[in-house]
Amino acid sequence: MIRRHPKGSRRRRWHELRERRSQGIFLLPSLLTTGNLFCGFFALLLAMHGRYTEAGLAIYVAMIMDLLDGRVARLMKAQSQFGVEFDSLADVVSFCVAPAFLVYAFALSQLGRPAWFGAFLFVICGALRLARFNVQTGTTDKRFFVGLSTPAAAGVVTSTVVLLARVELERWLLVTIAVGTYIVALLMVSTFRYWSFKEVDFARRHPAQTLLIVVLGVMIIATNYEWFTFLIFAGYAIHGPVRRLIVGRTPQPAPELAAKEP
Repeated sequence: MIRRHPKGSRRRRWHELRERRSQGIFLLPSLLTTGNLFCGFFALLLAMHGRYTEAGLAIYVAMIMDLLDGRVARLMKAQSQFGVEFDSLADVVSFCVAPAFLVYAFALSQLGRPAWFGAFLFVICGALRLARFNVQTGTTDKRFFVGLSTPAAAGVVTSTVVLLARVELERWLLVTIAVGTYIVALLMVSTFRYWSFKEVDFARRHPAQTLLIVVLGVMIIATNYEWFTFLIFAGYAIHGPVRRLIVGRTPQPAPELAAKEP
């Protein structure tokens, strides 16, 4: 005798399966954000024990995690307000506190109070930058970031430490690092506009060329990653003020042109 399940029972099972699948999709971006947060915390531990290069690499991995979590959430249509807030909190640790503590332990601790205040300024400016972005989401041109993004600012500070990790730091070099920390911190809360590269769809239009460029880029960076990462991040940080000098101040766009930062 064949036993048939009522339609209501099958519908309940179907809804349960969909809910489980939805929970799994929302879990993946959150796991990537958690990995970002872990890398930032791990960088703090490494810096505390004087392992500055390894701490810098941990922050680099956090950047990759931060890049992936937003992409994965959009591809899987698993975006949520919880994910946005969780991502911002993780970024405060990985791209504000961790780089500031790294540069303080590496160099600024040798210069006294004015220098370590620069490390705190980096943290507070990074937090303000993230808060300002969350408030302005949907009202800014998606082609640009207003102010240097926190991952890029963390990249400038981190790549500087990685570059100079094996160099004997003289006083003039320590002062230069301190001044640079102040400048990068203020760039985060500035109104300089930085290209977001969201409108660039080169990978989809030219996949073979994109793959070749990526492979060549990885090979070039691998030969001397200390210098290349520093030049990439420093060049990106400088291009905002340079663009302002060349183009001038751009008027605010209409709200419909806005989009979320990755």
